[in-house]
Amino acid sequence: MMKKVLFFLVVCICMVSCNRKEEKELYSQKMVESVALKNFLSNKKEQRLATAHWDYVPGLVAFSVLKAWQQYPDKQAYYDVVKAYADYCLQGQDTIAVGESNIDDLAAGKIFFALYEEEMKKGNQADAQRYKNCVTFLRNKLKYHHSRIGEDLPGAGGFYHKAIYPNQMWLDGLYMGPSMYAGWQALFGSELGEEDNQASWDDIAMQFKIIHTYTYDADKKLNYHAWSANPEDVNSFWARKEPPYEGCSPEFWGRGMGWYFAALVDVLEIMPKNHTDYNALVSIVNQVAEGLALYQDKEAGSWYQLLQYDASVVADNVGDTVEGKTYNVCDKPNYLESSASGMFTYAYFKGMRIGVLDKTKYMDVAKKGYQGLIDNFIREDENGDLVIIQSCASAGLGPAKDHSRTGTVNYYLCGKDVTITQNEGKAIGPFIMASLEYEQLGN
Repeated sequence: MMKKVLFFLVVCICMVSCNRKEEKELYSQKMVESVALKNFLSNKKEQRLATAHWDYVPGLVAFSVLKAWQQYPDKQAYYDVVKAYADYCLQGQDTIAVGESNIDDLAAGKIFFALYEEEMKKGNQADAQRYKNCVTFLRNKLKYHHSRIGEDLPGAGGFYHKAIYPNQMWLDGLYMGPSMYAGWQALFGSELGEEDNQASWDDIAMQFKIIHTYTYDADKKLNYHAWSANPEDVNSFWARKEPPYEGCSPEFWGRGMGWYFAALVDVLEIMPKNHTDYNALVSIVNQVAEGLALYQDKEAGSWYQLLQYDASVVADNVGDTVEGKTYNVCDKPNYLESSASGMFTYAYFKGMRIGVLDKTKYMDVAKKGYQGLIDNFIREDENGDLVIIQSCASAGLGPAKDHSRTGTVNYYLCGKDVTITQNEGKAIGPFIMASLEYEQLGN
């Protein structure tokens, strides 16, 4: 009898130990606690979340930490640090300083939806109202005051990426602006009446339809990074001047498509299914998913910085000459890139979970992508904390005052701002969100 009791106790201890081990090995939590709650890079600048500046990169990290808290609500510290970040940025006010027609400055506002709901549950109406007021300010700034492509140009009504990029739309911008706008409509849109709500969802859908119409290459099944409705403008020196794909940038950039894919699934999760453009966006997200699956590295499971090439493609060591000056000279190879790979993996998993992507087509792609994230990019430091490597620090196109940002192969591999870094917020956030989606599968 005593032997049976001892055996039972040993089994119980083993089960508890195994459960604890399994809990410790949840990559979402480990990444939050290793990096997101400590120090990370935001466009090459080190940040600590509770005192980070208002920007889309700390905003993305904060948003992913909130998602981790929502999935694991016992992790109260996750919520607390995001609230501290919001309060630090607001400084007791209910608006935030944002650039004129700068779509990047809006994305961090997504954290206010969960903060508002939680503080309302707690009866903390003062903070809840400040959060609602701020995200309403951001939504109205975009809807009513953000510069748009003019009526005399193709893509009329599309949001500028920034005022310094007139009549340009970048894939990145769909995550920054319309996705936040959609979050506001889903939570607060009914307050302004059905007519306003309908018009706002029309506006959101239009942004995706415009950029997809002009950037999607049906032969390559990929979207070019950016498009200018006025390719002759000096700030669009990088744009193609002739059809096909007039106005498009030259290459398919991984993270650009990552922002776009993530924005699509995030918006479709909350968009009314009876909206007239819902099926149009479902069609777009399926085109994106189909194309990206073709370019996943079959062995590594991840995606490259420049999507249509593998590591055999290298910068030409000659560079790009613009108005007599040469830029972007090196012979670096194309490389597997962590932020884009994380965004794609997240979007595949989420797209399947919300029912807009076919599990039979994409589950293996997503699972291979997730294993690729761990194998190719996740390392442990001497303290046992996770490190995420091989992320593109930054990338963009122009404007006229910066002719180095040409959008070529040479630029995306050699540009002065396009360095390879680690523990970059744009890789941390997507890895956390991809992990959360994977963990919901119960594997």
